Amino acid sequence: MSAAQAALLSAEQRRVLALGPFPGYPFAPKSFVHANGLVQSYVDEGPRDGEVVVMLHGNPSWSFYWRRLVLALRDRYRCIVPDHIGMGLSDKPSDAADATPRYDYTLASRVADLGALLAHAGVDGPVTLAVHDWGGMIGFGWALRDPTRVRRIIALNTASFPLPAGKRFPNRLALGRDSRVGGWAIRRFNLFARGAARMGTRRRLSPEVRRAYLVPYTGWNNAISTVRFMQDIPLAPADRAWELVVAAERQLARYADRPVFLGWGLRDFVFDRHFLDGFRAVLPQAQVHAFEDGGHYILEDKHEQLVPAIRAFLDANPLS
Repeated sequence: MSAAQAALLSAEQRRVLALGPFPGYPFAPKSFVHANGLVQSYVDEGPRDGEVVVMLHGNPSWSFYWRRLVLALRDRYRCIVPDHIGMGLSDKPSDAADATPRYDYTLASRVADLGALLAHAGVDGPVTLAVHDWGGMIGFGWALRDPTRVRRIIALNTASFPLPAGKRFPNRLALGRDSRVGGWAIRRFNLFARGAARMGTRRRLSPEVRRAYLVPYTGWNNAISTVRFMQDIPLAPADRAWELVVAAERQLARYADRPVFLGWGLRDFVFDRHFLDGFRAVLPQAQVHAFEDGGHYILEDKHEQLVPAIRAFLDANPLS
């Protein structure tokens, strides 16, 4: 990173990057200042006139999760990879009533953030949505405004609908969602990021990669989003994100005429075969790559197979 690039970084970007380097993540992040003053970090790699691939991470990861795919696509495709507010290199504000600036850690807020960031980046045409974990609900929630802009879908261990029938809500998520003591412990000891880095793959991550997933969230203030994401999971109509999730579910069938790539780790303790079956039922034309020995962070477990397969999928299904 050049001195000029470093001078443009926000305080949070400098803080986290100083804890690196992060293996396989050579990108110089960009900054977008929202109307509320919060700085959102994002990767913007590839030709400005290239077909746009928007890659959305979930909880508790960040743009680091997509690093191999960005490197494989950036010669031809424009890769936009945000860190959601509270995640990765983005600002990590409080949601206390008297906080300044303050942020509501809700699905609706994240959908609005994505729309504002893409407008800032000058992305006003067709896109490919690449989504993982809760990034699926953010991406499909954003697409509710104009589903015609989504021309291709890459879905990796994610959702666009509520918890499927027959799928039990995992105790590890309930600990953060429904228990005040559990939520306190997650923030105090960074438990969710630690657990995901150790149990989210079948392949043992190197200490350097595992550390890259942890360091943005070390410390009480920095781990706020890992808990708020869990507390915002909608399980019933009374939950604030429920209507948005149900609307995304209703719209999913509209993508049945578009190219869809499903990459799945079947050993995911959350987004398991129940979720894959949900997508396959509505999008029967999808190209499916499912792995019995793959976990939640499927791009860590199976990048050797998935990254070239995704590149081939995009090349074989051009937008024009």
